[in-house]
Amino acid sequence: MSDPGSGAERSIGQLVASATAEMSALVHDEIALAKAELRQDVKRGATGAIAFVVAGVFLLFSLPVFSFAAAYGIHNLGLGLAWSFLIVGGAYVVLAALLSLLAIAKFKKVKPPEKSIASAKQTAAVLQNVKPHPRLEKERVPELPAGVERALAER
Repeated sequence: MSDPGSGAERSIGQLVASATAEMSALVHDEIALAKAELRQDVKRGATGAIAFVVAGVFLLFSLPVFSFAAAYGIHNLGLGLAWSFLIVGGAYVVLAALLSLLAIAKFKKVKPPEKSIASAKQTAAVLQNVKPHPRLEKERVPELPAGVERALAER
């Protein structure tokens, strides 16, 4: 910063220029800080997303293992092996049907963005009533000499 005593020697224009430069530097620093924070948040979000994907892959790979374990567990209770696998497969079909019904119920609750549509309609209505800005008569462009017009027309 500058000395407080030197402010009396500076003109108003210099003070305004100094304030503008300092404000510009402040805005640039704020933007740099925001970028750094966003960059850090994006890295954290990407790491979290990758962890979820890896967890999903492991869960998907474990599904056949647990299916075989369930089928052989039912078989050990005295039921035939084919029936055991049919029971496990049927359980998956019932689970898929229940999840599908849940998804359909959630999709039926989805509504259009009414506030955004109303705002867009209001903006369109306002813009339809706006009259264009009156323009002054176009300034007359001086005529070019005949030789220049021919040269431009030949291009």
